[in-house]
Amino acid sequence: MTSTHHPVFARVYARLAKADLARGGAEHRVELLEGLAGRVIEVGCGHGPNFAFYPSAVSELVAVEPEPYLWAKAMKAAERAPLNATVVEGTADRLPGAGYDAGVASLVLCSVPDQDEALAELFRVIKPGGELRYYEHVRATDERLARIQRTLDRTIWPFVGGGCHCSRDTAAAIERAGFVLDRHQSFMFTTCPLDRMVAPHILGRALRP
Repeated sequence: MTSTHHPVFARVYARLAKADLARGGAEHRVELLEGLAGRVIEVGCGHGPNFAFYPSAVSELVAVEPEPYLWAKAMKAAERAPLNATVVEGTADRLPGAGYDAGVASLVLCSVPDQDEALAELFRVIKPGGELRYYEHVRATDERLARIQRTLDRTIWPFVGGGCHCSRDTAAAIERAGFVLDRHQSFMFTTCPLDRMVAPHILGRALRP
């Protein structure tokens, strides 16, 4: 098994996620997962905040998480989830199995060491005709904010944010991996003044040819 240790960030993130869900994040996750069916793999599931929002048509969920504290929390969340969910310890660049009907990336592509590797692996395990659902914070279109994001990524942000980067152009990376954007929206979302740097978000679906 492969793990990634961010013990302080993991505990802070699990607490902050409650505020995220209460202030609009729950609605985003409902939209993210709406209409999914069959076998699904979720990358970087964290402590399992998405589990309660998966449709009943999902017959199997394989949820991958590398951080031990979050993995343990996700295991407990899977026991309460209203679907067949299996939590495995692993990283986005080495996913288990193949032939999934869909993949889900939810606030994780900011933190993977290499976006291209992670998305190439998702492309591999999702079957042709399948789809990738994504919900991510991304690089700002406002150049002043984007410049601040780039500076933070070169300095303190990845260290305090458990490997997070706030200036990634994730939509471009998804297309670069071979996926075709099908439904895509961009919006600003904050839950407190402190998360202004990660306010730009994207949400949508990309198809796997």
